[in-house]
Amino acid sequence: MTDLTSLTLAAARKGLADKTFTSLELTDAHLSAIEAARVLNAFVMETPDQARSMAREADARIARGDAGPLAGIPLGIKDLFATKGVRTTACSKILDNFVPTYESTVTSQLWRDGAVLLGKLNNDEFAMGSSNETSCFGPVGNPWRRDGSNATLVPGGSSGGSASAVAALLCMGATATDTGGSIRQPAAFTATVGIKPTYGRCSRWGIVAFASSLDQAGPIARSVRDAAMLLRSMAGHDPKDTTSVDIPVPDYEAAIGKSVKGMKIGIPREYRLDGMPAEIEKLWSAGADWLRSAGAELVEVSLPHTKYALPAYYIVAPAEASSNLARYDGVRYGLREQGRNIIELYENTRAEGFGAEVKRRVMIGTYVLSAGYYDAYYLRAQKVRTLIKKDFEDCFTKGVDAILTPATPSAAFGIGEKGGADPVEMYLNDIFTVTVNMAGLPGIAVPAGKDAQGLPLGLQLIGRPFDEETLFSLGEVIEQAAGRFRPARWW
Repeated sequence: MTDLTSLTLAAARKGLADKTFTSLELTDAHLSAIEAARVLNAFVMETPDQARSMAREADARIARGDAGPLAGIPLGIKDLFATKGVRTTACSKILDNFVPTYESTVTSQLWRDGAVLLGKLNNDEFAMGSSNETSCFGPVGNPWRRDGSNATLVPGGSSGGSASAVAALLCMGATATDTGGSIRQPAAFTATVGIKPTYGRCSRWGIVAFASSLDQAGPIARSVRDAAMLLRSMAGHDPKDTTSVDIPVPDYEAAIGKSVKGMKIGIPREYRLDGMPAEIEKLWSAGADWLRSAGAELVEVSLPHTKYALPAYYIVAPAEASSNLARYDGVRYGLREQGRNIIELYENTRAEGFGAEVKRRVMIGTYVLSAGYYDAYYLRAQKVRTLIKKDFEDCFTKGVDAILTPATPSAAFGIGEKGGADPVEMYLNDIFTVTVNMAGLPGIAVPAGKDAQGLPLGLQLIGRPFDEETLFSLGEVIEQAAGRFRPARWW
């Protein structure tokens, strides 16, 4: 029998339907893979007993003929999603051993459709980071290595555990969240597929909040088709989330293989940055050629306010974070450090519970919201955000169906290589991705090639609001042209 962990989700679904193997066998194969790959630190909580129980239930449903679309498929869940009865910490000491008594809407829909929980995946603390080095459980290792080097690389962040686990074949897919690139950047660093849906497409209920107007859940998967299958289950209206949009969820998988002939694809001139590595430029051109060969029309477009996106994002996101993280006070749940009075209890708890990056962002956010600075920073950043959104609207009004850009300014870098002395160096990793969150648009990252050191690079496609189907059709073209690639196993 083929190694069960090497199957795509689509192939596993067929094997389960054909009774070639059982969900329990598929789940056991992944549990063994997780055990053998603990050096990657992708999982922060393994749930083997629950996984086997869910797999047996899936097998019973398959036998009865009432299986859901993801019946028996083993998945990993980012530690930002509340899972009933399973520790959920957002990878922060301040949430300590918090065990939710409720299930996030996104994960409840995955279980409704028959998926199996393998465990909780590592992420940057409160999703604040671009390298998965800020987690209280330690950094995640990227299964990819530079040619001829044993140095451990970052898998990107904040959904580094999700990307690493999918790339290392530890789970058939994973949930992730994206506030400024936290699905697409890790996907690009690990040769996986990650889609950030339109803001409001997936419910945020039960997901630990970072920046509420930017956060959006989405899948990381082994292929474009797999990502489409996962998003169909994850998406949908939720009355518990007031930002959730009440529109039908299409059959995303049906978009795979659809012709892209006649589609107009924009190439934004502002994304050609000074000092951009030649290999990123070359990959971008190759992506344009692949889409052109498939019948799409390539046009140059302008997104003039792109240069303001990163500074505006790093005002809006920390401002919302400082508000959202005020609830972690040591009073109701999570870590509690004693003090002589309530103020001291707050101070001691937060000083001990929050990591350096979270403290930095909370302080930035509190500063830009404070009296005398609100108008100068936060209000101005929101105005810039409106202009960024209008740039995209102008492109789409002129008939552009999607926009093609690089996903990241470089391939994966080594643990500890960036951001030590200058945090801005780390923030620059989000340069191609933050505009999509600021405008609330869907974006997909697809593996498209490798750099000179053998590391994967990805391309990003940005779509119209709620038009994820077009991104799946175009993403499939890039995937077919570039081929799939996996890391050489070293763990």
